Amino acid sequence: MCPLLYVRGRATGRGMHRRVAKVLVSSSAVILAYPLAGLFGGAITSNARWFAPAQGVTLYIESNGVHTGIVMPKQAAGVDWRSVFPAGDLADSRYAGHDHISVGWGERDFYLHTPTWADLKLSTVLAAAVGSGNTLVHVDHVPRPPPGGELRRLTVRPAEYRRLAAYIQASLVRGGPHHRGYFGYDVFYTARGRYSAIRTCNAWIGDALRFAGIRTGAWTPFPVTVQWWYPRDQ
Repeated sequence: MCPLLYVRGRATGRGMHRRVAKVLVSSSAVILAYPLAGLFGGAITSNARWFAPAQGVTLYIESNGVHTGIVMPKQAAGVDWRSVFPAGDLADSRYAGHDHISVGWGERDFYLHTPTWADLKLSTVLAAAVGSGNTLVHVDHVPRPPPGGELRRLTVRPAEYRRLAAYIQASLVRGGPHHRGYFGYDVFYTARGRYSAIRTCNAWIGDALRFAGIRTGAWTPFPVTVQWWYPRDQ
């Protein structure tokens, strides 16, 4: 009986090894497929007939290498962000004197618990990638960006800017709690929407631009898939 048990045990072990190998191969395939799918989705054009007007509202797409944000004038084309993001929400209200805001969207814990890259934890990244219904809109009060760097510049029509503003406002939980940011000039606002590896902070930026009728990628999970549609600000 002992040899029979040994053979059975060995066979069971081999079966387990095969299952583990299949899981590892499948996981590796998913990990490799995700960036390829993201780049492919970002290369598919949405609003292909759109072109930048000679005059209009000037916007900027900024990136820190992980997150992208839309930099917009506080007052333009009938949109006034001062009542939506008031000075009193800032730790230092003097920054409200800046004439632009930068807006982004993302997962709550990732935003609040990662003030610097040194604070980044694998558990936070994995939890966000799996999916979270707790999201925030991040708003910085900033001056008009100077030319240069990695900023991408685009000019949009007034009607397009109003649609973009409507999308951003629809992402806010109006009257919801807000959190002071990392510095005196930024604030986090409670947002709508579910964050996941499919709908990332950068995908939200692409969704907003697509809703406004501006040319962008069909799916923009990475900063590069948002920015490569627009020229550098020289």
